[in-house]
Amino acid sequence: MSQQHAKNSPGLRAWLGLLVVLGPVLLVSLDGSILFLAMPRISQALTPTADQALWILDIYGFAVGSLLIAFGNIGDRYGRLKLLMLGATIFGIGSAAAAFAPSPELLLAARALMGIAGATLLPSALAVLSELFSDPRRRAQAIGIFAAAFAAGFAIGPVVGGMLLERFWWGSVFLVNLPVIALFLIFAPALLGEVRATRPGRVDVVSVVTSAVGLLLTVFGLKHAAAEGLSVIPVLAWLAGAALLVWFARRQRALEHPLMDFSLFRDRVFTVAVITGLLPLAAWSAAAYLAGIYLQSVLDLPILRAALLALPGAVALTTTCIVTPVVVDRIGKRAALIVCHFSIATGLLFLLPTTIAGGIGWYIASTTIAGIGYGISFAVVADTAVGAVPAARAGSAGAIAETSNEIGNALGIALLGSLAALIFRLQGPELAPTLDETLQLPELAAPVVEDARAAFVTGLHVAAAVASLLHLALGIVALRWLPRSADTAPRGR
Repeated sequence: MSQQHAKNSPGLRAWLGLLVVLGPVLLVSLDGSILFLAMPRISQALTPTADQALWILDIYGFAVGSLLIAFGNIGDRYGRLKLLMLGATIFGIGSAAAAFAPSPELLLAARALMGIAGATLLPSALAVLSELFSDPRRRAQAIGIFAAAFAAGFAIGPVVGGMLLERFWWGSVFLVNLPVIALFLIFAPALLGEVRATRPGRVDVVSVVTSAVGLLLTVFGLKHAAAEGLSVIPVLAWLAGAALLVWFARRQRALEHPLMDFSLFRDRVFTVAVITGLLPLAAWSAAAYLAGIYLQSVLDLPILRAALLALPGAVALTTTCIVTPVVVDRIGKRAALIVCHFSIATGLLFLLPTTIAGGIGWYIASTTIAGIGYGISFAVVADTAVGAVPAARAGSAGAIAETSNEIGNALGIALLGSLAALIFRLQGPELAPTLDETLQLPELAAPVVEDARAAFVTGLHVAAAVASLLHLALGIVALRWLPRSADTAPRGR
């Protein structure tokens, strides 16, 4: 009896283990957003094309999102701690390579390597946490801290990036990862135990490759068309990518251990929860990236001031993520999901009054109001998705929920960022495909600069309006589609 009690009562080692695990978790989410304010500085140093700039931002998210489920299965078979150690080492190598990359191509390759390593860290960290905390109540607390750290990383990424760039060169946003990785590699072997699944499923390599290549080809086609206009190459890429994704979905139905269990989407609550994991991250990443350019390249604000202006939204997001579980106990998950989408839709609309002459107040109001919705999304998506399915399928549901977050982060920049780039290309002075590239041209007349900035602001408005309408639509769907029993349905029903 005493042994069972000791097993269910986490000691100092478990809480120290949690602290060690939170380091890589924070880094994975931090690096999803730390470049939002850094891109103008990187553009000046490495002069990437419009396509390269967008890929530098979102290849990381695509690599993480497309490989999360695969590395979750690999960790089950070969050991979570081993995969954590390997992933952290590669993440550190990729960070160092990115910091000193001499060209856009090498920076892009380093970001891809970081994304692959990041995909090993998240599912393994969560599995190790579950092993550290055997008591369900303590484990729920630990997972709540895990979710808050993940949300905080996304929220403070632009702030950390801006503060580093105020004093150091652009590579410092990657070097900041190295001390955290070093501490993890030193303490993890002593504090964390190895975790393996009792019945690991076979990893279908064909599914891994097909999903990743299909996603990248589809997005490449969309991005290239937005930056350069329609031509044979982007259309063929998009068609090939879409065909691969359809084939991937059909293949999963025939596999004994599918990479993604699409049958879970028959549950309405699960479907809305997963879309809630994807769409808010898409809106947040696109708005944060475009707003970073707006503050620096349109309003000419110093990077430190731009970073500090992002703080209210970051505080709102992180605070909401922490308090949401308590609020959900009172209002229920259905109401929380509805509030999530309507608050994001409202917050994004506050970007529409911004102009080339000013809009700082509107920006702060936008990030603060939308931040409430983003925080709710982080806090309830995984638990809602897992609670909507039978207990035997909870692992698959959790993996899909995590994947939706990372894919959403990448898709926001890929799709909404490409939409803004298309508007700039159609309405701008047609001297260069992006605002930053245009402003770097020599001897620009004042009216040309004004036209370029106005075209960018129009693109920002269009992207924000589209994202707001999508959230408004999803809020209405949640209101009409989710059963009130979603608030009280027991897990594993």
